[in-house]
Amino acid sequence: MTTQEIYQLAITTGIKHDLRGKSYVGRSTDKLKKKYEEMSEKEKQSFDLESLNNPYADSRILNSDGKKVIKKVLVGIDIEGTELLYADKRGDIDLVIAHHPEGLALAGLAEVMHLQAEVLAQYGVPINIAESIIQPRISEVTRGISPVNHQRSVDLARLLGLEFMCLHTPADNLSAQFVIEAIKNEGDKLETVGEMMDFLKTIPEYAAAEKMKSGPKIFAGTPERSLGKVVVTEFTGGTSGSKDIYEKMAQYGIGTVIGMHMSEEHRKEAEKYHINVIIAGHMSSDSLGMNLMLDEIEKQGIEVVPISGLIRVKRF
Repeated sequence: MTTQEIYQLAITTGIKHDLRGKSYVGRSTDKLKKKYEEMSEKEKQSFDLESLNNPYADSRILNSDGKKVIKKVLVGIDIEGTELLYADKRGDIDLVIAHHPEGLALAGLAEVMHLQAEVLAQYGVPINIAESIIQPRISEVTRGISPVNHQRSVDLARLLGLEFMCLHTPADNLSAQFVIEAIKNEGDKLETVGEMMDFLKTIPEYAAAEKMKSGPKIFAGTPERSLGKVVVTEFTGGTSGSKDIYEKMAQYGIGTVIGMHMSEEHRKEAEKYHINVIIAGHMSSDSLGMNLMLDEIEKQGIEVVPISGLIRVKRF
């Protein structure tokens, strides 16, 4: 496979497991294509053409000649200069894959945050309310990312002649859907926060993280508290959403949130509205999504070398 073929496989897999449904993603892409066709020539000059094929602005090929056949990839949660220099020194790495976005994908991170509102709508929060609450947070993230040196790692990859890409939301989609389906399969067996914690620790990535003292943790609530309606809403959609959403979650019957990570400010708001919060773990949850993606890549005969926090678990 070439870098382009691996990238296309990842995007297709991400769409297949998008919590909003493949048809929803397709309709959104069709609307964007129509919008592009109606743009002036000046507007088209700065338009991100890749968005017509890939709905996830935080996932892109960052450096590639488009022709190289890939046999071995170095994959990490975060790829910076250190990891790129290691890949170059090894001499047998054909492609480097980061989970967290770099380059123009990092600059476009906020563009995928609308997914959070659309997923919340599936859990019963009216879409107009969810969108209204998430929009200020999207603007905040956009401003926060604006001054970052987005191209630093990309420039190094280019100078070293390394093929480089990042896969963020597509992998997070896989992680979210895996956890949702795993919980669903348990049915009525899980009634309390403590029981949910014990169950999450049976998932290999979380079990491994537990041994490294970074496993699932209760951020709000107690082991004895009832779960109520459980939602997995803070796994995919760029980065942390708005802290103001927890009041609406409580109003619309949500009892427990399972997420990857949470700030203290967000935790206090969730606790204020009596919502249980279980944080499964950041690197372990990212590893879960990447592992599911990497399984599809390895099935094509490509060797994976894990680095930078990736807890590699194979499921085939």
